[in-house]
Amino acid sequence: MNEERIQAALQDATDTKIVRIESDLLASVGDVFAENFGDRKAVIVADENTFEVAGEAVKRSLEDAGCEQVEPYIFPGQPTVYAEYGNVEKLVRSLREHDAIPVAVGSGTLNDLAKRASYEVERPYLCVGTAASMDGYTAFGASIEKDGHKQTLTCPAPTVVLADVDVLVNAPRRMTASGYADLLGKVTSGADWMVADALEVEKIDETGWSLVQDHLQGWISSPAELIAGEGAAMDGLIEGLIMSGLAMQAYQSSRTASGGEHLFSHLWEGEGLGRDEDPPLSHGFKVGVGSIAIAALYERILERDLGNLDVDEIRRNWPSREDVEKSVREAHSPPLDEAAVEQTLGKYLDAEELVDRLELIQERWPGLRERLVKQLMPADELRAMLREAACPTSPTEIGLGWDEFRATYFRSRMIRTRYTVLDLAHETGVLEECVDELFAPDGFWGRDADARSRTAVG
Repeated sequence: MNEERIQAALQDATDTKIVRIESDLLASVGDVFAENFGDRKAVIVADENTFEVAGEAVKRSLEDAGCEQVEPYIFPGQPTVYAEYGNVEKLVRSLREHDAIPVAVGSGTLNDLAKRASYEVERPYLCVGTAASMDGYTAFGASIEKDGHKQTLTCPAPTVVLADVDVLVNAPRRMTASGYADLLGKVTSGADWMVADALEVEKIDETGWSLVQDHLQGWISSPAELIAGEGAAMDGLIEGLIMSGLAMQAYQSSRTASGGEHLFSHLWEGEGLGRDEDPPLSHGFKVGVGSIAIAALYERILERDLGNLDVDEIRRNWPSREDVEKSVREAHSPPLDEAAVEQTLGKYLDAEELVDRLELIQERWPGLRERLVKQLMPADELRAMLREAACPTSPTEIGLGWDEFRATYFRSRMIRTRYTVLDLAHETGVLEECVDELFAPDGFWGRDADARSRTAVG
């Protein structure tokens, strides 16, 4: 890990003060806790698996440092604990029995549960990461299933994040692969922010952009070595994930690290894709497939001259707010439909606003297209890198049918106000034809579906 980069990023973070990613770090957790929380009591929050992997060593370290502890809160190891609000409520009830500082020992789910529960009892917390599985360690907000769907709930990031590299390297391979897929998604999310910036929807914040994008190519360059357990590759992965979270803190938004690929993932998560598997289908694996999907869409759009649009024709075919609301309700079922209507109408343009947007696209497309080509990677290359990292790369590998997957190109745009390439394609009237091309027999996804169909028949 590049200590200088991390320390510089911490200067702009709103919540996290200390990040240490080192070998043989578990023995130091007690000292770090005492330095940051004084004589406050500590309570370890883990599940049976992470307590065995790291929690026991953390408990000993706290004891050695003279830190008073209350009985650890241990979730069951089987079935895998899920990030649902009921588990937050259980943890909150336990935390309210004392005033100890939570010490979360785990990865994505446990960190999110501890993050939200700590917020609800108005306490800071310390996180000991056990896998490089996602970028949420240092991110604000927690991804929790509540009211029937997955959503990001408000809560600050941990005050301290610690991770022992030896523990990370020995984490289950699927967790490392998931973190890699989450990090690779920053390629397409960066392109989406470029689009939003060029069209004056959301200006690029130079600090937030730099923290994620400046060293991204290096962090994602060694997927095979990462899965083989090489320390240098793991060092790059965890640095990239930590920096992505710090960027979200600095910008106070996930825009720095989330674009259309995450809309695919959020839609699938909201509808429970892989929810009942054990372990549940990871966020990163869904993001990985979404990243390939968005990169493939960009390739079709970049083949077009958006500087030569028929603005009058597009305007004539533009739907009213009432038509848009109807189409959103037809595309989504409760409880997602109400939120989708609100989000979609939140970025709706009337006909005159659309004309202004299209004229801006025409004016800026040549320069924007050039920048996008430099930012993006070919969809086939992203797919090959994900395969090297032992990640799923097609919808069928994550339990999604081809028709459902095709529909995601249209439905995912509706669930967030965030402007992405999906909105660009929709507003310019090319989304449907681009998707048709992707799923044609000789298209990017059509070839894949046809090959799998022939294999199944054979």
